[in-house]
Amino acid sequence: MEEKLALLKKWMKESDNIVFFGGAGVSTESGLPDFRSENGIFSAMSEYGYRPETILSHSFFQQNPEVFFKYYKKTLLYPHAQPNDCHKALAKLEAEGKLKAVITQNIDDLHQKAGSKNVLELHGTLYRNYCVKCGMEFPLDYVTKDEGITRCNICGGVVRPDVVLYEESLNGEIIQKSVEFITNADVLIIGGTSLNVYPAAGLINYYRGKKMVLINKSTTPYDHKAALIVTKSIGEAFREIVDF
Repeated sequence: MEEKLALLKKWMKESDNIVFFGGAGVSTESGLPDFRSENGIFSAMSEYGYRPETILSHSFFQQNPEVFFKYYKKTLLYPHAQPNDCHKALAKLEAEGKLKAVITQNIDDLHQKAGSKNVLELHGTLYRNYCVKCGMEFPLDYVTKDEGITRCNICGGVVRPDVVLYEESLNGEIIQKSVEFITNADVLIIGGTSLNVYPAAGLINYYRGKKMVLINKSTTPYDHKAALIVTKSIGEAFREIVDF
């Protein structure tokens, strides 16, 4: 394992075109639950009598907003979570001009809290909220004032999180930018993700380089494509390869 980390550190030292692609495992070390593990958010029926995937769908949001808001405010919001060593290391690499982009499936804003600037949020973020009626934008603290439906103080419309719900499409502009960064990357580091969530996971297929690195505790469908596989927690791995 030490040899693998030494090789990764060498690749990173030699490159100024690194791209990072991350999933829920990046945030679990900050105290956030993941989604699809044995004890993840999606592993059991919710207390409201629906599967989490059902509650977090576009149609459910429209038809049952009361349950949607109660569930998402109780289950998904962790406003006091702080960036971990992975987030901090990536921000440092970007500041040094080595990391070109962070492409994330997470919706927790922790990369930005750590100082990363070029963050492509495939699934949006809970930290942006907007009125579905007039488009007015609201910060997270406006949403967390109560447990019920959040309404716009201008027009009374429903204020929803700017995240991609089930049945909704990913943002085309974000996808295009992600494809460009991945296609042109010298070193592609993939961390904290099972690579089972599509269409996000499919973006990996655009990589054309020879230095694809997987940092994950479990196997993924893309292990056979990786030049290097590191079976450590993402924070532990970055503590060993980045000085900060």
